[in-house]
Formats: sequence, structure tokens, C-alpha cells
Amino acid sequence: MDASRFIARKLRFKGKIAMVSVAISSFVMILAVSVSAGYRQEIRRGVSAVSGDIQLTSYTRNYLTDENPISSHPSFLEDIMSVKGVNKIEPAVYRAGIIKNRDEIHGVVFKGIPSYSDTVSLGVSIPQRLSDLMGLEPGSDMLTYFVGEKVKARRFRVSSIYEGILDSEQNLTVYASMSDLQRLNEWDSCQVSAIEVTLDDEFRQAAMIEAKNSEIGTLALLNADEEDEPLVSTSVVDNYSQLFDWLNLIDSNVLLILVLMTVVGGFNMVSGLLILLFRNISTIGILKSMGMADRAIGKLFLRVSSDLVLKGMAAGNVLALAFCLIQGATHFIKLNPENYFVSYVPVALDVPMILIADVIAYVAIMLLLLLPSMFISKVDPARTVRSA
Repeated sequence: MDASRFIARKLRFKGKIAMVSVAISSFVMILAVSVSAGYRQEIRRGVSAVSGDIQLTSYTRNYLTDENPISSHPSFLEDIMSVKGVNKIEPAVYRAGIIKNRDEIHGVVFKGIPSYSDTVSLGVSIPQRLSDLMGLEPGSDMLTYFVGEKVKARRFRVSSIYEGILDSEQNLTVYASMSDLQRLNEWDSCQVSAIEVTLDDEFRQAAMIEAKNSEIGTLALLNADEEDEPLVSTSVVDNYSQLFDWLNLIDSNVLLILVLMTVVGGFNMVSGLLILLFRNISTIGILKSMGMADRAIGKLFLRVSSDLVLKGMAAGNVLALAFCLIQGATHFIKLNPENYFVSYVPVALDVPMILIADVIAYVAIMLLLLLPSMFISKVDPARTVRSA
């Protein structure tokens, strides 16, 4: 048996505070990684639901009116569908409107998609924010005015209310039947405002979205027939650049938290190891007098510290994972959606990132522990054994 391993089993590490510090640091790190991943997942999913990841529209980009419709089935649609990472292609009809309820008025954007259907004629689904602002409930009539060459009025019926991620007072989307909006615009069934491309989840990184946007835009340009109208492609990164900047800021904060918690846990372990060394200074002297090298003695104490670090990290990981599972199931910690876009703290278990954070934190702490282990070379066995 390795002598250092045998002796390490006989030593008792008294630094319980250091172990608790490592557990808390690990808990905070895993929580930060999970919340960051949750935000990225929820925000990107919400943005994609509003406008798709990539939009193909008329070159005029004025798709909120009844002007410049495009064909819902251009000749290059199959080419786009064959692009790696494309999950779904769906046409959409957009129209800006003004809602009036009693003395309140508010501007909204109507979005008609084939996947939205309702048994009620002119039935719509409105965001919770609009419901609160205008006092609308399921079953309420919603009088809406559409401004164009002439003003049109329609009385919609609120069928349901949804919790919108990106909805603010300046950005409210009402979902309606695409056929209802086509009739409103006096379009036929093949005319739409935009064609929206949704990507697979693994392609929803900002850089990947931009790359796919460039690829799809090139296909739409090169493969268009003479009968196809010219279209331009824009990515959700361009349309919601402030959101992606905000996500990048969150990632920067998470990185800062990871570094800070690693340093805190590491220096607490350093103080704990120094205490262990001072309490066992006579043992160090005896081992040196018996011929054990400084490196072997250092390895002994690092082994004891390593076991403690691993136990603390394991405890922190278990607590963080339990918290994430409870929060994911119950959403018991709430947020103000006006400031954070979501009404609760989102969490997602990004296992690869968690493992990477654990490994980097463990390696960093063990490297910090090499500093106090240098104390061993300063120990004089003759003095320590005599004083013992």
C-alpha cells in the first residue's frame, strides 16, 4: 500500500468551515450555470415563438401593413428545408392594430399563423400584459382598428390568454387565425407577410443563427425563379439584438461568479490546510526524520485536502441540483417580468457546463493548495521532534 495513502487515512482534517465554504461555493457556481442556461433557453425559445429564428420578407421590410405581400410557397422553399438545422418553415401574416376598450386604447401587432386555429370566428389569443392593461378576459370582445388607405374595424373575441416572454407595453403580439388576417388584408390564401424559419435547439447560438441566416438568404437569392419576388432574410439576433446583448452580459456575470467562488473556496481551503499543517507539525518532523521526502509529505496532505474538496463539491452539487429540480417544477422564486422578461427564475441543467465548472474549480483549488504545501520544506525535523 502507498505509505502516503495509509497515513492520510489516519489524519483528521479539522477544517469543517473550509469544507462548508467549498460546498457553498460549489452550490453558487452550479446555480449560476443553471440559471444562465435557463435564461438562454427561455429567451431564445420565446424569441423564436414570436418571429422564428430567421424571417424572409419583402425587401421593403414594411410587413405590418396590407402592402407588399409575398408568396407563401416560393420555388426555393424545399432548398431551405433541406438546410441542416432547419426544424420548421411557417408562413405568417402580420398587421398592426389599435385596440379600444372603454376609454383605453393600445397599439398591438397581430400575427396570423396556420398552426393557430380557433373554433370561434375571429378568435384571438392575447398576452397577459395586454389583458392587465385593457381589462380583457377570455370571452371579452376586443374592438380593433386597422389603419391603411382606409380605416377598418374588426370585433375579435378573446379566446385565451398566454404568458408572453418578450411582451412589454411597446411590444405586444396577438395571435389570430392566418385566414382571418388574410381576409382583413384582402389577400388570397397564398399571400403572406413573411416566411419564418425555426432552427433546431442546438443551432440557436447567436453565431450559428447568423451563419444560417446568411446561408438561407443566399439560397433565397440564387435559387429564386423569375416569378418569385425578391426577398431578404433577417435573423432574430438582428431583430432583438438588445436581448442577445443582455444574455451575453448574463454570461459575463456568470463567469465572474465562477471565478469569485473558486477563489473564495480555494483560499478557505488554503487556510484550512495551513491549520492542518500547524497541528501536525510534529508528525511532519517525524516523517522527515524517517527519510520521507518533502514531496511525499506534501502529497500526503494534499490527498487529505483533495478528499475534503471533493466531499464539499459533491454536497454543493447535490444541493444545487435539488434546488434546480424544485424550482423547475414549482417556479416558487418569482421575478418581475417587466425587468427580467420572465415571471420566474428559469433553470436548466446544462450537464456539460456543470462538469466543466466542477473540473476547473477542483483543479484551481488544488493548484492554490500547492502554496501552503511549500511550508513543509521549512520544517526542521530536529526542532519539531525535540519540541514534541
